[in-house]
Parts: sequence; C-alpha cells; structure tokens
Amino acid sequence: MRSLSQFLHDYGDSHQNPVNQWVHIVCVPAILISTLGLLWLIPVGDWLGLSGSSAYWINGATILAALSGIVYLRLSLGVFVLMAGWFALSAWIIQIVQASGLSLFWTSLVVWVLAWAVQVVGHKIEGKKPSFVEDLVFLLIGPIFVSIEFAAKLGIPVPHAQGSHHDGQPQGH
Repeated sequence: MRSLSQFLHDYGDSHQNPVNQWVHIVCVPAILISTLGLLWLIPVGDWLGLSGSSAYWINGATILAALSGIVYLRLSLGVFVLMAGWFALSAWIIQIVQASGLSLFWTSLVVWVLAWAVQVVGHKIEGKKPSFVEDLVFLLIGPIFVSIEFAAKLGIPVPHAQGSHHDGQPQGH
C-alpha cells in the first residue's frame, strides 16, 4: 500500500486549482456525511437479529467506518483519529437529521447528488478527472486531503499540505 504522503501527493495532482480545492473542502465532507447517512439506513443489526441499541448502531455506515478504519490505521494513527472524528461528527449530524423529523434518506440523497454535481463542476474547472477514477481508494483519501488543506488555508501548520515543505519536498508537485 502507498504511504500517506504518496496518496496525498497523487490526490493533490488533480486538485491544484483554488476553486476546485474550495469545492472539495465543502463537498467532500457533504459527500462523506450523506453517504454515511444513506448507509445508516441499512439495518444490518436487525438482519442479524440484534435488538435495541445494538441493532441501531450496527448498520451499513458503522460497518463501513470500521472497515475504513483499518485502512486509516495502516496510513497512520493520526489519520485514524482524524477520520474517527469525522465519523463521530457524521453520526451526530445523522442523529440531528433523524431527531428533526426530516427523512434521513431524502436529506442524504439530495445532499449527496448536489455535492457530487458540484464536484464534477470543480473537476471541469480543474481540467482533470477525479483521482478515484484511477483508484477507488482515493474515495477514502479525499476527507484526509481536504482536512489537511482546510487547516493549511486557516494558517495551521500541517504536514502534507500542498506547498508545504514536509521532508524537504514540496507536496503536491
């Protein structure tokens, strides 16, 4: 498996345009949360005959999070912690949507479709196809990349940001 630095460098190659970067900073979290919202509706716990909170919390989203966690942990403990935070935020938002009386399915689906449509526009502006077209693992790298790039845009010194000098080499070039 490629290193975190290599994944981020390769992902960054098709995310150089500042407009496309901002599109991703907004849309990747929206896609992540809405995807988990849709997967939350797959009642694996019920199918396994579990009841109560066990049934509720064993679903397509939590299973994907656990499996993705293995990949994230292999990249680094820091990435695992970052993505655990994203999952916790996503689960919290899913709970809010469900408590509001809105349909989790329709809310997630609309957000998912709109965010992907805007991402397509971002890549048209960029002039490069999305990284995941070549390797689906990049679907897991996107949230890491946008977290790092957003932090860098806020002025937080983070390793692996495009244009940073981590290990003496500019990232994203």
